[in-house]
Formats: sequence, C-alpha cells, structure tokens
Amino acid sequence: MAKKFVFEEAIARLEEIVSLLEKGDAPLDKSLELFTEGSGLIKKCGDALENAEQKVRLLVQTENGPEETDFGNEDRQ
Repeated sequence: MAKKFVFEEAIARLEEIVSLLEKGDAPLDKSLELFTEGSGLIKKCGDALENAEQKVRLLVQTENGPEETDFGNEDRQ
C-alpha cells in the first residue's frame, strides 16, 4: 500500500535531499537517484499547492456585504 502524501513531510524530505546533494560526496548514481526523487516531490508539492489554491475562498466586502470569491481573483476591491 502506498504511503499517503503529506505535504509537510514532502518538504522536509526535499530539504534533506538538497542538503545531501549540496554536500557533493554522494556517488553519481546516488545523486541521480536523489535528484529524481526530489523532482517527483517538487511536482507533487506543486500539484498540492495548486489544488489548495483552487479551494481557497476569500471574503471580500462589496456593496451588498461580504461575498465569497475565488482565491487570486483580480477583480477584488
């Protein structure tokens, strides 16, 4: 069974991967493996952020009182 994706855990793992790659002492094959894992995590995290952004709603004040609008709506006032 695949482990459930947890954004915070993915970010922590990405930080670990970056640290390991920055050291530069891993063999080439291990570095490529870490890079591949990191690339996959970046994609999953980006998708999770995009999905979360689509779900976020903001309350904005209009003439008729507070109104819900999509996050990032450029017409907010």
